[in-house]
Amino acid sequence: MTALAPTPTGLPTALSFQVYDTTLRDGAQQEGMNLSVADKLAIAPLLDELGVGFIEGGWPGAVPKDTEFFKRAAKELDLRNAELAAFGSTRKAGTRAVDDPQVRALIDSEAPVVALVAKSDLRHAERALRTTGEENLAMIADTVRLLVREGRRVVVDAEHFFDGYRFDPAYSRSAVLAAFEAGAEVVALCDTNGGMIPAWVARVVHEIRDAVGPDAVLGMHAHNDSGCAVANTLAAVEAGCSHVQGTVNGYGERTGNADLLSVVANLELKYGARVLRTDDERPGGLSELTRIAHAIAEITNISPFARQPYVGASAFAHKAGLHASAIRVDPDLYQHIDPMQVGNDMRMLVSDMAGRASIELKGRELGFDLSGMPEVLGRVTDRVKDAEARGYTYEAADASFELLLVEEVHGARPQYFRVESWRAIVERVGGRGTLATAEATVKLHAGGERFVSTGEGNGPVNALDHALRQALVRVYPEVEQFELIDFKVRILDSMHGTDAVTRVLIETTDGQRSWSTVGVGANLLEASWEALTDSTIWGLHERGVTPR
Repeated sequence: MTALAPTPTGLPTALSFQVYDTTLRDGAQQEGMNLSVADKLAIAPLLDELGVGFIEGGWPGAVPKDTEFFKRAAKELDLRNAELAAFGSTRKAGTRAVDDPQVRALIDSEAPVVALVAKSDLRHAERALRTTGEENLAMIADTVRLLVREGRRVVVDAEHFFDGYRFDPAYSRSAVLAAFEAGAEVVALCDTNGGMIPAWVARVVHEIRDAVGPDAVLGMHAHNDSGCAVANTLAAVEAGCSHVQGTVNGYGERTGNADLLSVVANLELKYGARVLRTDDERPGGLSELTRIAHAIAEITNISPFARQPYVGASAFAHKAGLHASAIRVDPDLYQHIDPMQVGNDMRMLVSDMAGRASIELKGRELGFDLSGMPEVLGRVTDRVKDAEARGYTYEAADASFELLLVEEVHGARPQYFRVESWRAIVERVGGRGTLATAEATVKLHAGGERFVSTGEGNGPVNALDHALRQALVRVYPEVEQFELIDFKVRILDSMHGTDAVTRVLIETTDGQRSWSTVGVGANLLEASWEALTDSTIWGLHERGVTPR
């Protein structure tokens, strides 16, 4: 891609970058993740839209699901920016590459790029492969030459390179040279165990760069066991690597791989390099970073990490009153970039640490201009501090906080219904191991009528949720679209045991968006009921429904 601009860090000025994503293979090795072929086919276009240059799809021949993925990908994927890469290993010891069925499977996958994992640590060659160092080098060279003759671009992943280099530098260097001499386009230096730190990486890469010459393309593949995967990748770039590998959201086994999103954001925003393959005519690139990160998280069914750099929900969230006062003057005073550059947004958190500036900014975020309303600002600030002292939290409950603002600005919240009473019971017939049933009854007034509704559910809160919506649906059919999708309980002052105060946070969706509310009570049901009713009121209010 475009050259790096000169920087104070002394980066080379003529590097052409390659961004290589291995989410579908290395990332899929994360504990608890199980990607189907359909999942991979859904994620690949998102990676292509982001603008990566290579998408590693898996290991055909070794994993049946990956073999199927490449067959379907050839027909179903229309990649505009990226090339598909098949992952595999060098030939087995004592055989010919042309006769190795797994090497043949790489060719049969029809992927234009092959990522070949090769041992570059003498100890692994001798103990894991149970062969000699010389035979391991021959395995690398033979396999690369065959793949190149078959018209494939070859990326060699020098597995355990850094640990091997620290043990026997000459051997690890010879593995890299063998790959390049056989025709490999890229050799990626792998910190497979993830134990390196940036200074060590920089020194080793400098030495290898001198050994292979200025034209050879070196890459970096980092794992995060030392917490330095992103930093190690950037250190490798500064030392001469122009090919970076990683996974979206840092997925991967153990502590994960280098988070490719942080890597490319740092390269583009901090170093001034344009490393993503996008153009002005198609959406994608850095401005879509947050959306794509969250879309892939939905497919993997791994909850997004709120404090993830650049794309996390808390990446540009501000809580301290001192910060808010400065941000009101100039947002850049407490933000390292404009969050819109990565498709994220600034958020103000409302808590007992908040001052008037925080409340004002949060109100503006929710559509309330409180700048000329000092008395309202004072009352809201006092109410927030008092509520949080009693156990409420508004940091993750924007809908509840907005209803508080509505009360103070307009004098009252919308009165969609009046509750007469509610109750919930759980009945178990028999002893341990038998099924329990939950039932709730809600009596309320809405639209000039009195409604009595009974709901059943998987637990008393679920039963209350069903009963409330059943009671309201005839007057407000909109509530039929509401669905509770998350439920969190925290026991406050737990030293009080069963007499402790309970806080409940719930998240609700109408199929288009989601919102969160908070409830606090002497028990789980009281707190849940408050959060449920707030959720219903906010949902109707947000849709512009008039009380009936």
